[in-house]
Amino acid sequence: MSQLQQAIGALTADAADLDALVADLPAARWATPTPAEGWTVAHQVGHLGFVFSIAGMASGQPDAFTTMARSVQGFGAFDAAVNAALADYLRLTPAELLARWRRERDAGLAALAATDENGVVPWLVNPLPPVVLASAGMMEVFAHGQDVADALGATRTFTDRIAFLVHFATRTRDFGYESHGLTPPAAEFRFEVTLPSGAELAIGPADAEQRITGPAVDLCLLVSRRRHHEDLGVKAIGEQAEQWLEIAQAYRGPAGAGRTAGQFET
Repeated sequence: MSQLQQAIGALTADAADLDALVADLPAARWATPTPAEGWTVAHQVGHLGFVFSIAGMASGQPDAFTTMARSVQGFGAFDAAVNAALADYLRLTPAELLARWRRERDAGLAALAATDENGVVPWLVNPLPPVVLASAGMMEVFAHGQDVADALGATRTFTDRIAFLVHFATRTRDFGYESHGLTPPAAEFRFEVTLPSGAELAIGPADAEQRITGPAVDLCLLVSRRRHHEDLGVKAIGEQAEQWLEIAQAYRGPAGAGRTAGQFET
């Protein structure tokens, strides 16, 4: 099985886990507030529907995607476009929203799976290899799925497919620096994490002075800013690594409010 096929399989499974959280949810509970200020469960699912729809467009209709992306150049313009799209989802009933999320999820997965693994897919800033775009989709599902789980009081179970997110977290190490107007360190970090099975995963130079260690799930909660670093088992060795814990994020643009220390029971 190719790396892209593995990533698509992992993304499909993660999306199915999210679907299971909301599939039988009473209509009234779609309005449950999530930890993201102003966002309900419906907002979270609608946002993911939009993400999968544009990923499907980028994969299956690259010219149309490029034209769309050029029309919303600049963070402010893109943010406005995302909000406008989300409003369209929120006009739907919960049953209609669930059906639309499923259609766009399945279409996006199919389009991404059909791409050339050795090529690139146009994206919002730079073209990406399809496996990286799939990993970015996994981070979206992980982050917004956590918001849904927190809102509903649900506990999620993770598997070693989270390794794709760990690789994505290391690939996007510099985003936190960029969002704070800081120059990223020139030297690579060493990441040593423990997967849910207990297996160890190491990324980066073995002799790196700056190191990040801890559970893989905690690292993903950190970079998705769904938990405060003080509430996680992620540890840093080195001054630069310690600074990174404060600013880590796996997405471009403003960091947002994130979560406060002690906000959730550990």
